[in-house]
Amino acid sequence: MEFKLPDLGEGITEGEVLKWMTKEGDVVKEDQPIVEVMTDKVNVQIPSPRSGKVTKILVKEGDIAKVGQTIIVIDDGSGSGPAAVPAPPATATPAAPVQTAPQSPSTLNVLATPATRRLARELGVDIAAVRGSGPQGRVTEDDVKRSTAGRTGSTITVPASNPVATAAGGREEVVPLRGLRRTISERMAKSLRTTAQVTHVDEADMTELVLLREAFKGSAEKRGVRLTYLPFIIKALIPALKEFPYVNSSLDEAAGTIVLKKYYNIGVATDTEQGLVVPVVKDADKKDIFELAGEIEKLSSKARSGQLALDEVHGSTFTITNVGAIGGLFATPIINIPEVAILGLHKIAKRPVVRDGKIEVRDTTYLSVSFDHRVFDGAYAARFTSRVIETIQDTKKLLAEVL
Repeated sequence: MEFKLPDLGEGITEGEVLKWMTKEGDVVKEDQPIVEVMTDKVNVQIPSPRSGKVTKILVKEGDIAKVGQTIIVIDDGSGSGPAAVPAPPATATPAAPVQTAPQSPSTLNVLATPATRRLARELGVDIAAVRGSGPQGRVTEDDVKRSTAGRTGSTITVPASNPVATAAGGREEVVPLRGLRRTISERMAKSLRTTAQVTHVDEADMTELVLLREAFKGSAEKRGVRLTYLPFIIKALIPALKEFPYVNSSLDEAAGTIVLKKYYNIGVATDTEQGLVVPVVKDADKKDIFELAGEIEKLSSKARSGQLALDEVHGSTFTITNVGAIGGLFATPIINIPEVAILGLHKIAKRPVVRDGKIEVRDTTYLSVSFDHRVFDGAYAARFTSRVIETIQDTKKLLAEVL
């Protein structure tokens, strides 16, 4: 029986084989997970459609397989040809990596990604005893490596799933471009190669927004959510996206049309240990700031733990990337295709501002809007950005969107 890579849904045409959970000669059971595939920054474990003996694995780990391509041959004793393989549900969350040994309850309660847990197992580190330096005490790969520093004669090795070769007398490392890093590389290069990208930068006075967030923080805490500036920015975006619909669109080159979206699904670029992931807040215009805050927190947590579902990274109409917490003055973000624009948020800092002929110290930030010049012009982008800033700086207008 030839096992073909099934249709994974959401228009997926290919996937990278990350890990085989079986080998040639093994006997597998029906519905047993046999391969982990990465597609569109989400890992999916695919089960065997039948029981039988694995006779041939045709796609190596790290290789790309097309939907419909035979990836493994299983002898189920029937002598039949290619099997009709049901597609995994597109909304199924990726299963956790197979553990080589049972974990204790204390280990399971540790906040860490699957890759970090795997590294800890391979280095013989009790991850529950490692002090995490990441957000909310998350244990990172560097934390695990540092915990081995005091061992006599100990060395840190790279996991077999991400092999590293040495060159130039050990002064260089050669790391395979695989997994999420390869997906990001291909998507970013395609975005720059296929769109006419321009970035418009403007300054926003955030003083009123800073005060408004402080006023709502107590209410958010009572609801069990952490209120950042992002929900307010999303609410300020909505009227601007409605007024300037070409910003919330996509370009269909084959049909020669621009598709204006009448719904507002906001992608939120999220920094993870594996790379940048963009989970999507669906129908953001229909949610208040507390609902947005809760959903952003949930999606970000799932992104960092590798548990996002396919439908949680698809369908965005506009994306926000926030590097303010890291620092820097401003940047030129790359469009998250097939969208046509992206907003970059930056550090809020106290700066001197001239108001009514006097210098005042105000909380300000820079907003970067990268856009596809094929779809709309610079003046349109500037007016859109000004509309966003107008809402941010006007408490009454912002409250009208928030409440």
